[in-house]
Amino acid sequence: MKLYGISAVAVGSILCMQPAFSKTPSLDSLRDILVENSINDSLSARLDLIADSMHLAHFENGIDAPSIFEFAPSTMEGRLAYLQKTIPLTYNAQVQSYIDMYSTDRYKRYLSRMLGLGQYYFPIYEQVFAETGVPDEIKYLSIVESALNPHAVSRVGATGLWQFMFATARLYNLAMDSYIDERKDPVAASYAAAAYLSDAYDEFGDWLLAIASYNCGKGNVLRAIQRSGLKDPDFWAISPYLPRETRNYVPAFIAMTYMLGYHNEHNITPIETDEILSKTETVWVQKFVRFSGVADALNIDEDILESLNPAYKRKVVNGSPESPKRLVLPEVSPAAYSALYAALNDPQGGAMILNASNNAGPKGHSAIHRVRKGETLGGIAKLYGVTVQDLRAWNNIKTNVIVPGQSLNIQSAVSPSSEKRTSPSAGSYITYRVKKGDTLSAIAQRHRGASVSTIKHINGLKGNNIKPGMTLKIGVN
Repeated sequence: MKLYGISAVAVGSILCMQPAFSKTPSLDSLRDILVENSINDSLSARLDLIADSMHLAHFENGIDAPSIFEFAPSTMEGRLAYLQKTIPLTYNAQVQSYIDMYSTDRYKRYLSRMLGLGQYYFPIYEQVFAETGVPDEIKYLSIVESALNPHAVSRVGATGLWQFMFATARLYNLAMDSYIDERKDPVAASYAAAAYLSDAYDEFGDWLLAIASYNCGKGNVLRAIQRSGLKDPDFWAISPYLPRETRNYVPAFIAMTYMLGYHNEHNITPIETDEILSKTETVWVQKFVRFSGVADALNIDEDILESLNPAYKRKVVNGSPESPKRLVLPEVSPAAYSALYAALNDPQGGAMILNASNNAGPKGHSAIHRVRKGETLGGIAKLYGVTVQDLRAWNNIKTNVIVPGQSLNIQSAVSPSSEKRTSPSAGSYITYRVKKGDTLSAIAQRHRGASVSTIKHINGLKGNNIKPGMTLKIGVN
């Protein structure tokens, strides 16, 4: 993942929802702290506490605190300490330099856009992170990564809100084919980011090191630890041995967390967004459905559907009964239910669609697939709902090696439930070693087609309790 500047293009259509920011303690509780500390603390420390009390008065009574206290470094350190939940929000000169930069008028306008976009994206992140046990404050990392632009692409090809490279996205079960790129899907990509960060935390035991590895890779972090010669170091101890971009990446994240946590104090307000997108609904699509038909049924522009569903490349939802796809819609009026139902079940919606590579559309058609760079037989088989063995037999391939430009004959795109596929209970599965903090629900979310009930059935589990170190079979669709 690469550090992004502030010049990313903001998404044009987002939702307005109330952001959830930290709750401020009461003045009474602060007065108790003042009394308790007034005997032994220095005058400087007491002035800091008084400054904080004035800051709280600003929240409770609308009174502006004196500017002499408002942005003092010691106050910022106290504010970061108050914001801190799970991730260490260290205050130092590097963090202060980013706070200074983000406090300029230019960046304030940028952060206003981020707050506006965050009203749509942050609730998605918060729900995913709550389910997977990832600290809530990591939601701000997506701003550093992509400026909350699902279409952001770095100079090296990292893509989406969480800036996944192709290989890493595959590793974390994100689908990428001629119809969809789940690196751009806010929900799917957030689960993948949560899985990566959880794995990194399990490896390093430190959230700032996990965040650093998200930027430069786990290998660079491990080498930095080795070069430092320290046992169980934190990020700041190995920072001199990390790439320059990563040395800046973590302070930028901490500063971003501060600025959005205390956006009111810096006169940063969210930019208002399109009213039609204030609420959304999600449906699961089991057929090939065009955006145009859904837009007509809801009497909205296709652009709205594109903004809410950035992962779909061709304005087509390529769902199937075996692999239903998520479609996010603006709030649907009851009067439009029948028209929407008809659009989602239109038999013409599943008409065969071919791209420049002659990829097949819905299952049940024959086609010629032209191999692209990075594709594998396994990935192509999954795309068409067939087995690798089928592909090899139809094309007289003796190994699993294919090359870009090669044409593959897809004679019959069969259903995963056909006799040519082996059911999960018969052995078609992958294995997964349970990590600390894992739940069956989180594991199912990470693996396409898996569910809690199927995992329990395959592994003979009677309850939902799992322990770190257990090896689970995960059914493959």
